[in-house]
Amino acid sequence: MNNPGTSAALAKYLPRDFKSDLHPVWCPGCGDFGVVAALTRALAQLDRPAEEIAVVSGIGCSSRLPAYTSAYGFHGVHGRALPTAIGLKLARPDLEVIAVGGDGDGYSIGGNHFLHACRRNVDMLYLVMDNRVYGMTKGQPSPTTEADWECSMAPRGTGLAPFNPMVLALAAGANFVARGFTYDPNGLARLIVEAIRWPGFSFLEVLSPCPTFRPEQKDWKRLAHAGLQEGFGDVAQATAALFADDGFGTGVFYRGSRSPDLPAALPAATAGLSDIASQFQV
Repeated sequence: MNNPGTSAALAKYLPRDFKSDLHPVWCPGCGDFGVVAALTRALAQLDRPAEEIAVVSGIGCSSRLPAYTSAYGFHGVHGRALPTAIGLKLARPDLEVIAVGGDGDGYSIGGNHFLHACRRNVDMLYLVMDNRVYGMTKGQPSPTTEADWECSMAPRGTGLAPFNPMVLALAAGANFVARGFTYDPNGLARLIVEAIRWPGFSFLEVLSPCPTFRPEQKDWKRLAHAGLQEGFGDVAQATAALFADDGFGTGVFYRGSRSPDLPAALPAATAGLSDIASQFQV
């Protein structure tokens, strides 16, 4: 906690209050380091203790993130972070639930869950670190990889148009859609706070370079630029802005007005496990 003799004495929490004792094992220069820095800064601004926050992930380099925070964490299986996080939020609406992952985990095996999480509009944040490659499994193309990117597993590129997660999030019903950049942790922290505080399902894409398998992404520092800040309230306008964007514009693209569609909490159970089991006896 804070030292009353410092200028930060008025702050109830500091970023270090949300960091675990584990040291990240990501490659040197990995963009995900900046995401941890931004997330802990954001959590310090929410005025909630770590035990009231849960971070849920799937599989992949970015999905290691829950272990590096002091919040409750759940490291699940590939592509299943969102159904786990949604179930947790419905069972414990008092918790602040944040799902995290990468482009491979979230848009490949987890793609169907992504679409329906946007549609269900549960009040939570989904933060995806996109490096356009499968980093943990040695550098094969992911759903967001450029069609002409060549590697040992795709010597001539995939020839497939990249998945556009932000446009799909809008079409599926996400209530807040934004993009941040890991090399701007302060700006990213502000976006995380905004996304968490906005009602309904918030989707935040984070440009997170992979210097190991995609060293050319170091140039993202030059390409990233400030885009929209306030966001449109109209889906058509936000969609047009995203199609016109070069993929490196940061900021809020959409702030919807949908209320969360599902109940804030599940009704209390009216039957025990033995009662349920008896219905399946033959």
